[in-house]
Order: sequence, then C-alpha cells, then structure tokens
Amino acid sequence: MSTRSYRDDTPATDPYLSGSYQDAPAREWWAQRWIDVLESFGFQQRMARARLYAQAGNVLSLEFQTARVVAVVQGSVPEPYQVRFQLEPFSDEQWGYVVESMAEQAIFSAKLLSGEMPQDIEAVFTQNGLSLFPFNQFDIHSTCDCPDPVNPCKHIGAVYYLLGDRFGEDPFVLFQLRGRTKAEIIEALRERRRSIGEHDQKSESLPEPEPKIPSFHFDPKTFWTYREPIDPALIFLVPAAGESVVDLIGSPPADLADAQDAAQWTESWRDRLTQVTQQIMTQTNEANE
Repeated sequence: MSTRSYRDDTPATDPYLSGSYQDAPAREWWAQRWIDVLESFGFQQRMARARLYAQAGNVLSLEFQTARVVAVVQGSVPEPYQVRFQLEPFSDEQWGYVVESMAEQAIFSAKLLSGEMPQDIEAVFTQNGLSLFPFNQFDIHSTCDCPDPVNPCKHIGAVYYLLGDRFGEDPFVLFQLRGRTKAEIIEALRERRRSIGEHDQKSESLPEPEPKIPSFHFDPKTFWTYREPIDPALIFLVPAAGESVVDLIGSPPADLADAQDAAQWTESWRDRLTQVTQQIMTQTNEANE
C-alpha cells in the first residue's frame, strides 16, 4: 500500500509535521470536540503524559495511508516507536447518505468548501445512524510497538493530540479517517448540488398544465332518466296536487351550451329543489293531520 503524507507540499523538517501540539484555548470547536471525546475515555494520567509528548515534538512524523494514520514517536529510548491508528471507515453506501444530507443544506456545503466545519455537522451523521467522532474507545483501532501493554500508551496518546491540531487546520482530515478524502467529498458535494440545481431548474421551466374542461353533452330528453335500480328503503315525497317534482322545479333549458352553463343551472336547480321539497313535506304533514 502506498504511503502519502497528509500535506504533500510540507517538508519533513516542518515543525508542525514533527508534532508541535499546541494546547491552544482558541482551538476550533471540532478539534476541541475530538480532544474532549478522547479524554472522556479515562486514563487521565496517561493522557496528561501523552499531551506533554505531543507538546515536546516527540511525534517525529505522521502520515496517512488512505484512512490509516502511521506515526513515528520518540520515546525515552533512542529507537522511536511506530504507531498505527485508524477509525472504523464508513461504507460507500453510508457516505452516499451523508453526502446527500449535506448537499440538501447549502450552508453545510458552503462552510465545508471554505474549510470550516458546520456547527451541526454531527447531526448529519446521527440522522443516518452514524457517529463522526468515536462513540467509545472501542471505535478506535490503534497499536504501538512499545513494550507498554496498556492501550492507549503515551505514544498513541501523543498522536491523538496531534491529530486534534490537524483537524483544526483542516476539518477534512476527520472525514479522511472515516474513509473519504477532501477531494472525494468536495467532488461528491458539487455533483450532488449540481444535480439538485438541475432538478429545481427543470421543475421551474415546466409550464403549468392547463385545466382540463370535462366534455359535456346535454340532452333535455334524457336529463331526468335514471336507469339504475332504486333502493326500496327510499321514501318518495309526492306533491299533494299530483304534480311531479320535475313539474314543480322545471326542466332544464334546452340551450345549455357547455359545462359552465350546466353547472350554473344545476346550482339554481338545487336551491329550487330544497324549496319544493319543503313545500311537499309541509303539504304531506297537513294532509296526514
């Protein structure tokens, strides 16, 4: 597997590359979050010694092999120790969900493309059932070839702290530990944002569909015809004078031109039907008394 430096343009003599951890009070929130998570796992005295190692520049080199970190840390003996560190990487499918959630909020894309970690970035991973930062110490896979049997040893801890400063310089380093490089995330975000923009533009360019006017055929001779069986439970009201309801309401005019005319006549017919029905009921009640 090929090894590439975190910063290809940085010489090996760069003091930052050699592990000059800064215990800075103004550290970016995501870098401080990384430190807080690691320190919450316990080993206070061991981590305090690891912080001193990082501040003294004992991390001689730190490189990325895809999502794995390989570091050389100087201990108390002349021969330095080799530290290997990695988080559990997300699958392609999981990253697809994360990128889609990021792209749906323009502020996330804008901040990440400007080198800043959005404040609510953890929520994007949480809503997809993932955790950006280590959930517990078992999410971290680290080894050191020193004789200390306890993990994390101070050499591994020094790498923890140095990575915190790297996150402050470039938040994409944290994503790289989860399996995606800066270039891959930026390209995926741009592609997804482009797809969303094309979809919105296509939706805006579509003309509004014209309302469909239902076809209308009016025949006064068949208007009152009902060919379905009549429910025997229905109660028929017959005018006392022997006239039919149609006679009292009136037949529809023969000059209805379209559906709109028919609708207007139907509305007036409904009002007239209510009046006639009330009259019939009144007459029926009077006749039965």
